[in-house]
Amino acid sequence: QVQLVESGGGLVQAGGSLRLSCAASGRTFSSYTMGWFRQAPGKEREFVAALSRSTGKTFYADSVKGRFTISRDTAKDTVCLQMNSLKPEDTAVYYCAARPSIVAATTVNEYNYWGRGTQVTVSS
Repeated sequence: QVQLVESGGGLVQAGGSLRLSCAASGRTFSSYTMGWFRQAPGKEREFVAALSRSTGKTFYADSVKGRFTISRDTAKDTVCLQMNSLKPEDTAVYYCAARPSIVAATTVNEYNYWGRGTQVTVSS
């Protein structure tokens, strides 16, 4: 089992930045691939970013490419999402997710473990 706890959400003006963190505990964190997803009110949960455990390659949704950066600190068992140039349409609950594979994935069903989420609100 892997337990995930997100932090760092909040209220920010458009154009601002936030840094989300996900603390992992439980089984060996280094063997898991991590991802970030988000869900806005009335919408389905959608992929934001992922980091491949095998290659270190990062993957991003087109809507956040160039503005968001995913990174991980294996020693601290954390994965972060740096969000810059935030837009009102980035407003959502952001979830950290993990899957027991070295290969990154971009769909909800491919992840086995989820945090409870952290709210990000971007005002215009």
